[in-house]
Amino acid sequence: MKKDIAKPPVIWQESVAKTVTFVVTEDCQLRCHYCYLIGKNSRNKMSFDIAKRSVDYITGNRDVFPEKSIIWDFIGGEPFLEIDLIDETCDYIKARLRSEGHPWLESHRFSFTTNGILYGSEKVQNFIRKNGPDLSIGVTIDGTPQKHDMHRVYPSGKGSYNDTVTNIPLWLDQFPVASTKVTVASDDLPYIRESVLHLYGIGIKHISINVVFEDVWKDGDDAILEEQLVGLADRIIDEELYTDHTCSFFSETIGRPRTDNNNWCGAGKMLAIDYKGDFYPCHRFTPFALVNRKAPAVGNCFEGVDRNKLRPFLSLDLVTQSPRECIDCEVATGCAWCQGANYDFARTDTIYQRATYLCKMHKARVRSNNYYWHKLNALIGS
Repeated sequence: MKKDIAKPPVIWQESVAKTVTFVVTEDCQLRCHYCYLIGKNSRNKMSFDIAKRSVDYITGNRDVFPEKSIIWDFIGGEPFLEIDLIDETCDYIKARLRSEGHPWLESHRFSFTTNGILYGSEKVQNFIRKNGPDLSIGVTIDGTPQKHDMHRVYPSGKGSYNDTVTNIPLWLDQFPVASTKVTVASDDLPYIRESVLHLYGIGIKHISINVVFEDVWKDGDDAILEEQLVGLADRIIDEELYTDHTCSFFSETIGRPRTDNNNWCGAGKMLAIDYKGDFYPCHRFTPFALVNRKAPAVGNCFEGVDRNKLRPFLSLDLVTQSPRECIDCEVATGCAWCQGANYDFARTDTIYQRATYLCKMHKARVRSNNYYWHKLNALIGS
């Protein structure tokens, strides 16, 4: 009998939603080895006054923020370390939208990515009960205990798998179609296949997975990635997991020539706010996310968005920042880049130089992806 292929969960948005990110803290319980947030500290925390001023500006300027929907995103560090601030801010957002008769009142989400350690705490659970229908919460877990604990560690070096996995059943009960985020670095490539299958085994059906954007890749890593993904493809197909599970490494949309000139990243269309109330094109441009460059603020909650500073980010596209080999690449679709990483790693102080560290890794993914779809379509018919 022909079986349907599971589709990724629908990402909420009425149209293209505006994403506004509050960096509520620069602290985290963990010191993940691959994390690009290099300046973690317990000092820099957002105050309610900064959050309130930011909400007032954003909701009060429809000419600057005309989108029909909005995602209020809360990150750190670990956002749930500041659950009291988040709770107060979300209450204020709803009250503000209600008092203004703002269309976002019926078209918004509060979004979180968390390490899961505090997920079961009383304060977090009270917040979830209060805001459940408006919430999107992703818990980050990297796979098997071995893979997870290679990088997702406490300052002492102790792994965090047990403290995260404890809360997975509760999370899945409350958000059954939620997706987890898995990060892959060079040294844990050999554990991809078993890690994805492990996450399926503990009940997570939708897995968003990516390799790090930094220049960490060694000769031969692409071959390991391909071998792991081909093995994963075999298991997913042979065990018919494709009927109700997804993995973002496999997609029907990747591995073709680009026919558009769009920017991959949404930097500039998003807005990130740090503890001082400064605005940035996205959270990857905030001061504690950059190693080599000065953070390019595009305004603040006191004076608003500076459109002249924002304009260069809105002009970014494929051609303005990519070398010719990327523009002409026959398998370019799905090849990702991070605008903040491009800026941080560029040879000069520019946002128009694309980092190409992932070229071999992307091509290995495309070959594996082609194998997956060829085998699956031969089995069930395209």
